[in-house]
Amino acid sequence: MNINKAVDKAYEGKSLKEIADAPVDALQGVSAKDAELLKQAFNIKTVRDLAELKYSKWARAIVFLADTEA
Repeated sequence: MNINKAVDKAYEGKSLKEIADAPVDALQGVSAKDAELLKQAFNIKTVRDLAELKYSKWARAIVFLADTEA
């Protein structure tokens, strides 16, 4: 799987496990300042932390269910 467009240059070619455990600013579009704000607000330090954030999970579930609602 090629996810080079989703990560900063420094993380291109790294394994998915390495990226999951990388600082959240490894994601393209997330600045060091954004990462600091996420850390302050939700104690998010890694890409994995962001993915596992309960609010992210709730939002994904709501959107999925909304898209299937009649």
